[in-house]
Amino acid sequence: MKGLSIIKCIGVFVLLFFSKLLIAQDRPNILWITFEDTSPQFIGCYGNTVAETPVMDKMASEGVRFTNAFSTGTVCSASRSTIITGIPTYKLGTGNHRSNYAIPDFVKGFPKYLKENGYYATNNKKTDYNVENAQEFIKNTWDESSKTAGWWNKKEDRPFFSVFNVEDSHQSRTMSMTYEWYEKNVLAYLPRESNNAQPISNEVYDYKNTNLSTLDPEKSGFIGLHKKHWISEDAFKMPPFYKDSPQMRKQMARVYNSLKLADMKMGRLLQRLKNDGLMENTIVFIFSDHGEGIPRAKTNGIGLGYRIPFMVWFPEKYKHLSPWGTGVVTDELINFEDLAPTMLSLTATKIPDYLKGRPFLGDKRENAPEYKLLSSDRADNGIDLVRTITDGEFIYSRNFLPFFPEVKYLRYVEIGEITQQMHKDYEEGKLDSLQKSLLEPRPTEVLYNLQNDPWETENLIEKEDYSAIAQKMRALLEEKVLANKDILFAPEYELEQISKTGTPYEYRLNDENYPLNEIFEVANLVGKDDTKKELFKSLESSNKFVRYWASIGLYAISNKLSPSELKTIQKNLDDSYAPVRLNLAATLYASNQNKKAEIVLKEFMLDASPSLALSAINYTLYFKNREAFTSTIKKAYEKDNDYKVKAACVDFMDLEGLVSDFKQS
Repeated sequence: MKGLSIIKCIGVFVLLFFSKLLIAQDRPNILWITFEDTSPQFIGCYGNTVAETPVMDKMASEGVRFTNAFSTGTVCSASRSTIITGIPTYKLGTGNHRSNYAIPDFVKGFPKYLKENGYYATNNKKTDYNVENAQEFIKNTWDESSKTAGWWNKKEDRPFFSVFNVEDSHQSRTMSMTYEWYEKNVLAYLPRESNNAQPISNEVYDYKNTNLSTLDPEKSGFIGLHKKHWISEDAFKMPPFYKDSPQMRKQMARVYNSLKLADMKMGRLLQRLKNDGLMENTIVFIFSDHGEGIPRAKTNGIGLGYRIPFMVWFPEKYKHLSPWGTGVVTDELINFEDLAPTMLSLTATKIPDYLKGRPFLGDKRENAPEYKLLSSDRADNGIDLVRTITDGEFIYSRNFLPFFPEVKYLRYVEIGEITQQMHKDYEEGKLDSLQKSLLEPRPTEVLYNLQNDPWETENLIEKEDYSAIAQKMRALLEEKVLANKDILFAPEYELEQISKTGTPYEYRLNDENYPLNEIFEVANLVGKDDTKKELFKSLESSNKFVRYWASIGLYAISNKLSPSELKTIQKNLDDSYAPVRLNLAATLYASNQNKKAEIVLKEFMLDASPSLALSAINYTLYFKNREAFTSTIKKAYEKDNDYKVKAACVDFMDLEGLVSDFKQS
């Protein structure tokens, strides 16, 4: 009997072992290939006949291509915050680029749940998650996160979830680094004629270090799909919001060639997957983190900032998991809030209650929504707050800081030769009305038809035929902002303070501290006509956030204030809330170079709070008369180690023609 019991135990063990093995093998591997800063307009399978993206085009033609996929931010760290947590930035407080505000302990990087469900989870290698205690967060999220991480490191028979980030389409390549740098780091790897390119050598993407220019496409799989030339400067159509000139074409060609190189890297990675015998068990996702890395797209709260290429490829074994079939195009509306619950659903992993996005694949799949709420906030030293609603066809954006232009003073954009050429053409009067508008204050509202006008050239907001759509989208945007308790209507200074003892995510749920209905009502006055009376009344509110938005509203109409109204503002310069004092000082100085306001702004430029210092310096960038602040800006640059404050200082010194002199000193 004892021997029989042992045999039974062994039998049960073997049964459990093979059951576990069968379950593991039955679940799909998942490969994510994310790439940087790309709008669909520059990808072949989205209709661009000049683009050289055959790897993406092949995967899209055999899989599912999404036409209505949107990021939840317009700059990398904000978007990646939502990707990894599954929570929109306007709830989590992570919308401002490269911040490190606290998040609740219960919020995890979603791959942690995959690990707990038996998956091997790796990230190669970009993180940029925009959260406090980032290293601990990363450690808890991944089995491995490094430049050598990949499915090949797993030692057990586990399904894998592997993420790779291809950097070659990043804004550094497409505009920000010098042209000489681009030649060495992009063009040098692209054959202009047969056999004249360097072999791609980029860690794990470099499968067998093969020279692309020598490959036979019929024998070399993914890595032989590319034609043997780079894309010339006269091959493509210019976006209409740019002047069509040789100087601008030289810069725009960078977008096409950087994407070509990125597509090559994707091909090498997919070839490695295929050569490892894993493609038949792996679902592949390919998507960018937000819109194109050129002026007016990335960091800007319109479709060009949000809309992304997104495709999913299913092997034969898992084609049944696609609700649309394969070799198809879907217009289902998705954004990054949906990715975490979708991956959990697809892998039969329990979805935590705090994840409210829509699973669009797997056993928990939900029907597509009619609209999505999107958001765009500070990028580096470019302060902003835009809220957007879209149904995929139309996109409506409300600019809550409309006095800043689409192409804001933002160091990483200003150093680009393309931006410098735009400013030069603007100053010389060579731009048409659309092209000039990029460098001038924005409309308070914009409404674009993304299907008929993908470059967003015609604002329909005041067109009578679209008034019903505009009205509906205004109401929906307000409804969704309030329902989600958008914490980013609190100034960034407040997020700094909250994070010392709590989290913005939880703070926003307390209506007594954060009465968003009342706050939004005043914020929604900014940029609108005939709002003086309401703004001055709100300036007397007992709630600091209401006063904050009243002060922003007054700055927006600083050129329309009477002497008596300016006196009222000056009396309020002793407001107990620092952001209100700062905004009112900026309003006074913009109106009449008020000396008291000048003193207040100079004090804030040297403040210990990075957000207050940045805000004060940022305002001066747009003053017509800013010479009085030059010496204080130099002190702020020398004093502050915060990168965004330093970036704003350098922008100021560029405008004053002081950068070279200052650097020499």
